[in-house]
Amino acid sequence: MPSGLLVAIAGLVGLAIGSFLNVVIYRVPRDESISFPPSHCTVCGHLLSAGDNVPVISWLVLRGRCRYCGDPISSRYPLVELMTAALFVVSVLRFGASLQTLAAAVLSAYLIVTVFVDIDHLLILDVVTVPVAIAALIIALVQGQALPALAGAATGAALFGLLYIVTRGTGLGLGDVKLAACLGLFIGWPNTLAMSAASVVIGAIIAVPLLVARKRRGRDVVPFGPFLVLGALIMTFAPALVLGPYQAYQEFLFRRASGL
Repeated sequence: MPSGLLVAIAGLVGLAIGSFLNVVIYRVPRDESISFPPSHCTVCGHLLSAGDNVPVISWLVLRGRCRYCGDPISSRYPLVELMTAALFVVSVLRFGASLQTLAAAVLSAYLIVTVFVDIDHLLILDVVTVPVAIAALIIALVQGQALPALAGAATGAALFGLLYIVTRGTGLGLGDVKLAACLGLFIGWPNTLAMSAASVVIGAIIAVPLLVARKRRGRDVVPFGPFLVLGALIMTFAPALVLGPYQAYQEFLFRRASGL
């Protein structure tokens, strides 16, 4: 069990990283620099002081409004920070002080950016995916897991590339294919198969009722990225949720075949 200090550090680092992810989520899809201009109100343009940028706390103190113009500040900002901190803490609790924790933290940060950008813009950003994929491959090399990682990437790319071709790009985009390949580098073979199956099932459970209930019109696109993200998170932190039922089914078939 990791020490309380390590868990606390993970949470604080997660809050800080989450604050940076908010910048990435807002600026990168708009082709804006993530470093210039410094943090500012997106409505009045006033530069924010250090006291305005404390993760979560500043939003609470300011009651969700800009100190200078009074315009509402989206609750997404503290949400992203808290989500990042929570996933960093879970990474430490799950894997302890290890390279696997680093991989899980990098993956978590990438997944948070992916979800919110895909929801807002229906985009999977290459400028984010490529460096994250390189980081995943480096970690896999250091861990001696390069072959499973590459096999996972190839599997993710092949499965969702085929789906892209079959649906002629209407079911998902090429960005989702690249996302699946990147996730495969983290999760490896054969877990990428389980992640892919889980994401398709999750997508069907969530997307089909939305379309049937006409909450989204048929011509609208339901982003598939968040479903891949959920599948990846499950396989990273709670693989038994996917593998457990499959293993139980295998045992059932074995008992039936052996007459037990």
